[in-house]
Amino acid sequence: MQLLRLLGRLSVASGLVWVLWGAPVSAQIPDLHIGRLPTLAPLVREVTPAVVNISVQGRVREDNPLYQDPLFREFFNVPRQLEKEVSATGSGVIVDAQRGYVLTANHVVANATAVQIRTKDGRKFAGRVVGRDAPTDIALLQVKEPTGLKAIMLGDSDALQVGDFVIAVGNPFGLGQTVTSGLVSALGRTGLGKHGYEDFIQTDAAINPGNSGGALISLRGELVGINTAIISPGGGNVGIGFAVPINMARKVMEQLAETGRVERGRIGIALEDLEMPSARSLQGARIKEVSPGSPAERAGLRRGDIILRANDIPIRSATQMRNIIGLTPVGQQVRLTIERERVTESATVEVVPLNETRPRARGPS
Repeated sequence: MQLLRLLGRLSVASGLVWVLWGAPVSAQIPDLHIGRLPTLAPLVREVTPAVVNISVQGRVREDNPLYQDPLFREFFNVPRQLEKEVSATGSGVIVDAQRGYVLTANHVVANATAVQIRTKDGRKFAGRVVGRDAPTDIALLQVKEPTGLKAIMLGDSDALQVGDFVIAVGNPFGLGQTVTSGLVSALGRTGLGKHGYEDFIQTDAAINPGNSGGALISLRGELVGINTAIISPGGGNVGIGFAVPINMARKVMEQLAETGRVERGRIGIALEDLEMPSARSLQGARIKEVSPGSPAERAGLRRGDIILRANDIPIRSATQMRNIIGLTPVGQQVRLTIERERVTESATVEVVPLNETRPRARGPS
């Protein structure tokens, strides 16, 4: 009898639903009430109206196999490429309800000729592509005649920590809105070869084809990333997904909303990671080359300088510094903290168009 009672207690503790002596489990545990169970349902109800499904009609050009045959090419005048109609589905996030702005992944709408946006409550809106940025895989759409939309609040992706809980919301495999949960598995992921500017949030929240452009959301109910890619040998989720940090997406969105494109500039330096950080510089990026006549040279930067901070952001790698320069609008300045011969100095450098070599800049101080 004592053994059976012990097994009953162990079964409840381990989460197994055993019913002993004909009494329901809840009767054996008086404090167990459904309303007290941990749940993300209130958070999900609050944020999911801002996540939309996107359907795209478009055209792509493909190589014509008949063009490879010299006979067909000579006698039938076959074109080198053929135009083909395609359709795709993905996800997006409403970030400005008044203007009808929706963030999504660039690859979802890269070939779009027509865009339809469907909200959680089933309403359908025509959309237009305001602008796209392939290097970050971010695109900005606008709902035509927006009414009754709900936007999500943008968070601060720089405040994320490995181990933070997140939820992913999107349209996997075209099934419709789906919510998954997980952790921030890693930050600052680069070297995936997916896009030109990489600083991915890695998560084990399930992300599958069709989730692209969807939301990665913190437990504060704030948008912290735009889901963009997965590592998947078999085409499905294996617990390794990636999102563009919202701080990066926000900077791209601002330029797309203003001009429809992202104009990238230069300051004229080549960077490398620190292979053997000094005692003073545990993180940073080393300048390995300064272009003659460049903003960096005019600011007094030198080969061997270690960039510690940019715009008060600690620099952990050359890739991160490249991202900051690439996302700073032309004409704005980047404030740098550098280490030179064990002395910390500062410099302010203006980002200029790629073909300009004589910007204004203020040297180390």
